[in-house]
Amino acid sequence: MKDKYVNYLNKEHSFDKETLLGIFCLLIVFTGMFGFFYEFIFYYFNGGMKTFYWRGANFLPWINIYATGSIMIYFLTYKKRKKPLQIFFISAISCGILEYFSGLGMYIIKDGMRCWDYNQEILSFGSIHGFVCLRSVLIFGLSSLLLMYGLVPFCFYLAKKMNKKLFLILSITLCSIILFDEFYNLLFARILHLPRASTIYKNLGIPFVTFQ
Repeated sequence: MKDKYVNYLNKEHSFDKETLLGIFCLLIVFTGMFGFFYEFIFYYFNGGMKTFYWRGANFLPWINIYATGSIMIYFLTYKKRKKPLQIFFISAISCGILEYFSGLGMYIIKDGMRCWDYNQEILSFGSIHGFVCLRSVLIFGLSSLLLMYGLVPFCFYLAKKMNKKLFLILSITLCSIILFDEFYNLLFARILHLPRASTIYKNLGIPFVTFQ
């Protein structure tokens, strides 16, 4: 195991375009789910440890900004994988910028609606307009280490050890399911006036975190 890890750090890994697509598909699935479960647990404590809240806007446990951030981190830090401190700071700063402008953009486009507001949460020190805070930036930095030293080498390992066709079928199918769920709730449900995940789950009595 140690040799494989050293090999990941020192060797220049080369994959064909199809395999690289499969790797990115797995990263999108796993990191979006990681973000969901992180928020699922955090908002349980934030709400006084009384209720578990569903986060995101999909049927499946997946949040898009974490997946977007993970792909960004990969491209920004992969060649620096021997320098964890650089990965931490680059990821913390870049994800903080991504989070701030994502929150601000939604706030402007959707007439003041917030999908998160750190001013209403615990451990919100260093909050900037409620869109980003020191705690979130530190979590992004720590998560980037888990991504680059845990999940990425694991996906590389699967890509090398599994039959290529099976690997692609598995990774692309999982990602397609996740993305269909995302685009259904983001676009199709609005255009076709179909029930969104949030509406269905609320009707079922599943609590959501809501901000004004």
